[in-house]
Amino acid sequence: MKKVMPIIMPIIIMILVAAICVSLYYFFTHEGAPKKEEKVTEKVISDEPLFSNENYPRVDASLATQPLTNAFIKNFVGENIDVDSIEYSNTHPAYEKLINGETDLIVVTQPSEEELKLAEEKGVELEVIPVVKEGFVFYVNSQNPVDSLSLENIQKIYTGDIRNWSDLGGEREEIKAFQRPVNSGSQTGMLNLVMKNLKLMNAPKENLVESMSEIINLVSNYDNGKNAIGYSYYYYATTMYDVIDSEAAKGIKLLKINDVAPNFDTIKNGEYPITTAYYIVINKNEKENSTTRKLVDAMLSERGQMVAKEAGYVPVK
Repeated sequence: MKKVMPIIMPIIIMILVAAICVSLYYFFTHEGAPKKEEKVTEKVISDEPLFSNENYPRVDASLATQPLTNAFIKNFVGENIDVDSIEYSNTHPAYEKLINGETDLIVVTQPSEEELKLAEEKGVELEVIPVVKEGFVFYVNSQNPVDSLSLENIQKIYTGDIRNWSDLGGEREEIKAFQRPVNSGSQTGMLNLVMKNLKLMNAPKENLVESMSEIINLVSNYDNGKNAIGYSYYYYATTMYDVIDSEAAKGIKLLKINDVAPNFDTIKNGEYPITTAYYIVINKNEKENSTTRKLVDAMLSERGQMVAKEAGYVPVK
């Protein structure tokens, strides 16, 4: 028996050490360990005022960015502001007011050639800063069997090289390609993002419409819009227009471009092929510590980008 003990004791010691190690592991990884949060809670958007109603810069916006600028004002001022009473000029008049010194900051699409020329004539250099991402989208009537087009297809439709839906897998109907007026935000996007160096065909007068809501109404109307195609920006065609006229919004469908559907994720990661932005535009001579530049910083801050996302836009950060 005495000979057996020297052999058994090391085994017993090893078993005891192993049991202690297992117990300590369980204690520190389970019951005795500090509890980790089961989920990360979303950050709350601060409502601490950054500006007063009196010192908030003069802001103008395009139709599609008015909900964004309203969201910024509500969050940054922290007062019960009636944003419905704010008067906006839309894209081209907003540029004119900024260039003429009648406003401090505008949130719009990129400047057109005419707007850049006007600024140059007035001796004003524009500072153009992306504030949220955006996608330039094309849509057809929901009854149109075509779901996807290549960017080249779109270009050929608007140069006039493709004139019938049957050439694109659709029914034998002439394509009715709507356009927007020169210097509207959508038309500037169409020229710069889609057509680039290609010549856009002259639109028949009946195919030229003044507002984005009109163009969507025409495309969505089954009787006169089944053969139509129009364009706009993703936010307007989805979030904003659905509020303005939900029934008409149901009558359109957004086309995939190069087989990629426009949505929050594909616009955010750049997978959607026609991505752009809405921009903060100010006079480049704006003083460094001015309230206007402080507003720019606030819009681009983590707080500002959370406000933009909460309002339904795609943050740039």
